[in-house]
Amino acid sequence: MNNQNILQLFNRYYGDKYKTYPSSIKSEKENYFFMAKDDREKYLIIIASPNLANKFEGEILEERIINGKNMIIKKCFLNHSNLSLLREIFPHLNPSFCGLKPSFGTGDRLGIATPAHVRAFKEKDIFPILAQQSVREMERTERNWQKVLDDAIWGCFETGYIGPFGADADHVKKIEDLKEAVDCGYTMFTLDPSDYVKKDLSKLNKKEIDNLYEQLSEKKDLERLYLNKIYNFGGQRLMFDDSSLPEIILTYSEAINYVVKCYEFLGSYKKDDFDLEISVDETPTVTSPLAHLFIVLELQRRGVDFQNLALHFLGDWQKGIEYIGDIKQFAREFSFHAAIAKNIRGYKLSLHTGSDKFSVYPIFSQETEGLCHIKTAGTSWLEEIKVVAMKDPDLYREIHRFALENFEKDRASYNLTTDLSRIPDIDTIADDELINLFKQNDSRQLIHITYGSILMARDSEGKHIFKDRIYKILFDYEEEHYREVSNHIKRHLELLK
Repeated sequence: MNNQNILQLFNRYYGDKYKTYPSSIKSEKENYFFMAKDDREKYLIIIASPNLANKFEGEILEERIINGKNMIIKKCFLNHSNLSLLREIFPHLNPSFCGLKPSFGTGDRLGIATPAHVRAFKEKDIFPILAQQSVREMERTERNWQKVLDDAIWGCFETGYIGPFGADADHVKKIEDLKEAVDCGYTMFTLDPSDYVKKDLSKLNKKEIDNLYEQLSEKKDLERLYLNKIYNFGGQRLMFDDSSLPEIILTYSEAINYVVKCYEFLGSYKKDDFDLEISVDETPTVTSPLAHLFIVLELQRRGVDFQNLALHFLGDWQKGIEYIGDIKQFAREFSFHAAIAKNIRGYKLSLHTGSDKFSVYPIFSQETEGLCHIKTAGTSWLEEIKVVAMKDPDLYREIHRFALENFEKDRASYNLTTDLSRIPDIDTIADDELINLFKQNDSRQLIHITYGSILMARDSEGKHIFKDRIYKILFDYEEEHYREVSNHIKRHLELLK
């Protein structure tokens, strides 16, 4: 029997209880695997030989003779154990190395948006990073590395996606987290050495800076390599003089040392190829072209094979809204950074806080000639809560009021200019107009940054106040959920030509 015959057979006997996902069906040696859902949850359905079916955890629905063979029809849980078996049978479900291909990361805070993300990437020549989460995000969503990766892979299986994809352990600061992510099967690691970037040099006078600089053991070696060296990029000249070099070395040398330490750990612990991103975007000052040059030259000199570099670019990069700043000035500054990357080669420039920065995308893509990486996360969450507002206005109103109560506490982690007084009074907005709140920057940021408080909120009995209801709405209105998220991510991707 072929795949369609198997689906028809299952639907004939179980169509009144389960809705199948036809695109998910895969076969291997006359064993069949596909996804289905009832009115509460999703399952892996197996129609397979007893030897194989018994390896999977779940409930046997029946035994049946199919094509003269004894087969078991089994409803299996979407858990890690079953997914591990499935990944052994279908290797395309394992994340892979990206390298220097154009790439785009779609963070998924609820773990149910991957099918929508896969739709958005259809017919796009961009490598998808479908599992992407930071330590901070996982703490606020009560998830872990394994859960994030498993959810993304189940989403790939549901859609029938067989192309390559990556898994990014994002903004990692500790080697223990790198180890855990490697053990789970991640293929990309974003190192965040911002804790080692010296942030207070601007408060020091020249004499104090000179005193610190004189204490550096590597001072003479670095001066021999860089002092008074001239570099030309795209018709523009850079030089490390005796004023700029000490400040750059003092600012970034400890961070570079930590990156080297992490890279050496990854090189010894992870045996397969992996993508490495270095992130200095969460630093208080804009990364100058000269600092960019120093970071890259030092990393390459010290043998760090990295694929992506995220800098702190000019402008105000706030969550879930458009770029704030002089876009023409950004274009001029970024052109210089792109020229450095194109001349030195071997890495892509990466844009963090990439959600909804539509005015920046054409510049970023054009100047890098498509050789770039973009990260998004919160924008998919916003689209999901927008669906909640569309389908359950009362629940959205509860969430909105709760977010207002928790905003001041949650904003501490972010650089924001949000003004809550500009958000319309929720009690004066009709149900069918709630969706307009997602077009207003202050309201978008309100929901964006309070996601952790919303998802972790519990009542006096320890039950989630919002989380389960959010999942239920998105489960019941799955097609609307997928459509809204997919269309929004597609809008991002279409600007990266």
